[in-house]
Amino acid sequence: MFTILRRILLGLLALVLIIVLALVILIPLNLRRSFPQTAGEIHLSGLDGPVDIYRDRFGVPNIYAKTKHDLFFAQGYVHAQDRFWQMDLWRHQGAGRLSELVGDSTLETDVFLRTLGWERVSREELQNLDSESLAMLQAYSEGVNAYLSDHQGAALSMEYFFLPVLNRGYQIQPWEPLNTVTWAKAMAWDLSGNMDTEIDRAELLKTLSPQQVAQLFPPYPSDHPVIVPDAALATSYSDHRESDTTLWTTLSPALQQVQGQMLELDSLFGGSFKGIGSNSWVISGGRTATGKPLLANDPHLGAQMPSIWYEVGLHCAPQSAECPYEVSGFSFAGVPGVIIGHNDRIAWGFTNVGPDVMDLYIEKINPANPDQYEFEGKWVDMQLIQDSIQVAGGQPKELTVRLTRHGPLITEAYGLQDFAEKAGVDLPEHTAIALRWTALEPSNVFRAIWGFNLAQNWDEFRDAARDFAVPSQNLVYADVDGNIGYQMPGNIPIRNKDHSGELPVPGWTGENEWQGYIPFEELPFSFNPSQGYIVTANNAVVGPDYPYAISLDWDRGFRAQRIIDMIESASNKITVEDIQRMQGDDRALIAESIVPVLMQISLEDSHLSQARDLLLDWDYQFRMDSAPAALFGSFWRHLLEITFTDDLPEFYKPSGSDTWMEIMRQLVAEPESAWWDDQRTAQTETRDDIFRQALGAAVNELDGSLGNDPGKWQWGDLHTLTLQNQVMTNFPLVQKLFDRGPFRTSGGSDIVNATGWNSSQSYEVQSLPSMRMIVDLGGLNNSLSMHTTGQSGHAYHPHYIDMADPWRTIQYHPMLWEQNQVQTAAEGHLILSP
Repeated sequence: MFTILRRILLGLLALVLIIVLALVILIPLNLRRSFPQTAGEIHLSGLDGPVDIYRDRFGVPNIYAKTKHDLFFAQGYVHAQDRFWQMDLWRHQGAGRLSELVGDSTLETDVFLRTLGWERVSREELQNLDSESLAMLQAYSEGVNAYLSDHQGAALSMEYFFLPVLNRGYQIQPWEPLNTVTWAKAMAWDLSGNMDTEIDRAELLKTLSPQQVAQLFPPYPSDHPVIVPDAALATSYSDHRESDTTLWTTLSPALQQVQGQMLELDSLFGGSFKGIGSNSWVISGGRTATGKPLLANDPHLGAQMPSIWYEVGLHCAPQSAECPYEVSGFSFAGVPGVIIGHNDRIAWGFTNVGPDVMDLYIEKINPANPDQYEFEGKWVDMQLIQDSIQVAGGQPKELTVRLTRHGPLITEAYGLQDFAEKAGVDLPEHTAIALRWTALEPSNVFRAIWGFNLAQNWDEFRDAARDFAVPSQNLVYADVDGNIGYQMPGNIPIRNKDHSGELPVPGWTGENEWQGYIPFEELPFSFNPSQGYIVTANNAVVGPDYPYAISLDWDRGFRAQRIIDMIESASNKITVEDIQRMQGDDRALIAESIVPVLMQISLEDSHLSQARDLLLDWDYQFRMDSAPAALFGSFWRHLLEITFTDDLPEFYKPSGSDTWMEIMRQLVAEPESAWWDDQRTAQTETRDDIFRQALGAAVNELDGSLGNDPGKWQWGDLHTLTLQNQVMTNFPLVQKLFDRGPFRTSGGSDIVNATGWNSSQSYEVQSLPSMRMIVDLGGLNNSLSMHTTGQSGHAYHPHYIDMADPWRTIQYHPMLWEQNQVQTAAEGHLILSP
């Protein structure tokens, strides 16, 4: 018996060793198989002529082609070489087909995405697209498919080596223009998230008074800057009827269903707009050392591996009317052209506006027919769409999507009449919630992007911006002639005076319909303003006299204020090096309001006093090696938790974002406010009591995690970044092959160097400056950039993670521009030949 057991154990051990050895041999072998060819010559069918591709030391390609077709064909080929797994994943996500790729773990998210209908709307957009844009998309797709024609499985990317564990029969499909257009909806979702605020307000009204809720959504601070000062802004929070509390309690099951779906989507796409922003600014030649404008941009998005951005230069050689492209900057893998960057005449950058472009409508459903809803006293037939979701390793999921005049129903029909009668609330017998969102109406944001690529002046740039329907962006502009400008584009709903967009509204009455969109000519813009600069950091675009409501939930302007302070305090003409320092600035303006109060509070504990002394003469900079930053970061986290945990429901924990900064900035001036009192204790706490408790909790935490010598605490030991592959979490034994980190970082939430963290969760970086770009219009060769990971999506490739260290230490590489500069710096020269 013992001999048999011994043989079995030895056999199992041998099997494990064989598997380990196989992985040790096969993984490196397959890793190398997926690395693309970047030098020599490749012959491809479908090209008009030869294409030259020069890659620099970071793997950034500059592509030279004689025709437009070949230029975008080559871009598609290069994207597929470096990032096809990312492209394949993104197209499945955007279309609500992720279950086809990885199985039933994503089925509910796919159901929600199919209900929203991103791909359905994108098919309409393709039908409306002009022939020039269609040809561009088709050429790009041909290039992607040329690479797929002789690369499959692990030869495409190492992820496909492991995918059969989840999906044994997966077959990679050719790339289509539809895949590109659909991805725009994913970006619109990521940057248009005011629906969660609408739900939050409704849910909070279940337990808090309207006045308390208003304090949790403070208006834009009057002492912080607006982008276009001579326009205006709505700031009031609507006064809700007392019965609303019961209404939102009644609707809570439906709202919670929507909230859960949103959280899944936000997790899938790297976060939502809440707590995430961007910086961009442009400075006129009157303030710069060159006498020409400088343009800076660093969009803030969720941390991901690989980076969302892919740097590229696209050059018609020679440039002509038939082939006019000469552009460099940042692209998305899966999309032709350059999203943010510069051409030979102009430069542009983006930050998110964050307008209110989503409304939730409470729909009255016919009890006798679930496919009808009421509108203005009549039952109206819904449009029904039958759909089927394929599931890897499982049975298809059949789905009926129901469309109303306000958009798709995104909840089941809830029987709420019993609750409504008991509560005295006028609700229909059967209720569901529909979403109206501007992105669910056909448009084409990429046509605007391609217009920017070709624009030669301000008028052409503004004309292209007309197509930028969603997500609405703050567009900053500069040109080689010395002009600077700003344009806010987008479809921004006009609502009636009784519909603020803050809460779900009845859909059956006809009283809450949108009245069209703000005309483009009336959207805010600025050209060569007298102050000589334009700053956008998701702050308010307009002031109180503007005739339309754009948003009530702007970023509260801390970053914008800091950028303006740095521009206006410059003692000399501003240089590219000055812009680098500005983009890496770690100063937290909220600390300026909190630290002086903390320093005045009496303390009896000597260890707490010793720790607090770190804050004496602190410059409020959250540098990696800063002990004061470590203390304040921990204090801030505990201050929010101790102040609000007793007052707020579990789902609404303070995140430490700009909204919470403004809440606390107002609250510290009210030391006896009821918010300070801990309702769980018998005594009545004041501000100073809570500050002492928060400081004690912070010091105890840091003593335990960083040691009991405050002088050795460092912010970077707490505030780290780990970059995770979006799918490899399904393979915990091999996930570390694909993930990278943790990396120590500086910065923090609503700091110019915006490495955002959620104070209710951990100190880890969740959102970040996804790239940094500085364009010198006085000499485009002097322009600089860097993004977060690397150009390659192939684990262990030299360019997989080679940008992370330069990025986190605020370093840059040249945005190579002129062809002789590109060729001199090239580390690889690939020729694509017919």
